Amino acid sequence: VFIFICTPTHSTFSSGFGQRIEGKLNVHLVSHTHDDVGWLKTVDQYFYGANNSIQNAGVQYILDTVVDQLLENPNRKFIYVEQAFFYRWWRQQSDTTKQAVKKLVSNGQLEFVNGGWCMHDEAATHYVAMVDQTTYGHTFLKREFGAVPTIGWQIDPFGHSSTQASLLSARVGFDGLFFARIDYQDSDKRNNDKTYEMIWRPSPSLGVLGQVFTGAFERNGYG
Repeated sequence: VFIFICTPTHSTFSSGFGQRIEGKLNVHLVSHTHDDVGWLKTVDQYFYGANNSIQNAGVQYILDTVVDQLLENPNRKFIYVEQAFFYRWWRQQSDTTKQAVKKLVSNGQLEFVNGGWCMHDEAATHYVAMVDQTTYGHTFLKREFGAVPTIGWQIDPFGHSSTQASLLSARVGFDGLFFARIDYQDSDKRNNDKTYEMIWRPSPSLGVLGQVFTGAFERNGYG
C-alpha cells in the first residue's frame, strides 16, 4: 500500500530518491501496511493467513516479503506500526534474518512509526490503555533495535483525540502526527483552504509544549 504526498511546483517529474529537487513536482511515496490486531478475523487468523473466506490477509507473508524486497534494493523503504504482529514474526526468525533486519532498521530502510502494540482507537478507548499499549510496543523496539519512533501514524481510528495529539505525540517526542478518517465537511474545507497540514495545539494548559506538526489525509483514504 502506498501513500502519495505531493509537493507541487511548476515543472516536471524527476527521481531524487528522497532528495527534494527544486522546480520539480516532489512526490513522496510512503510504503506501508495497516494490519488490524483483530477485526473481522482473530489475531491468529490474521497473522497466519487463515480463514481467508472472511478477509484475505496474512501478516507473516507481508513481513517476509517486505524484508526480502528491502534487502534486494537499498533505495526501498517501508514503515510498520503494529508490534503485536511484528513481535510474533520476530520470535520466529533465525539469527541471520534478525541481523539483516537490524541492519535495515539502522540504515533507515525499515522504520517503525507509532510503535505501539496496535494502532489504537481514539474514540472508545481509555487513555490509560492507550499509554500502556504504546509503552509496551516502544519497550520492545528499544530493547531489540535501540529504535525510538518519531512519527505518529493514526490512519484508521474513528475520531481523533487531544490525548493522542498532546500526550501520545508531542509529549513522547514525535516530530509529526498523520491521520486519516476525518469528517467529509472538514475534509472539503481543508481541501479548499489547503490546510491538510497544520500545527495542532490540542492542550490549552501545555500550549506550545503540547503542539505537534500534523497532516490529515483526504476523506477516508489511507492507502
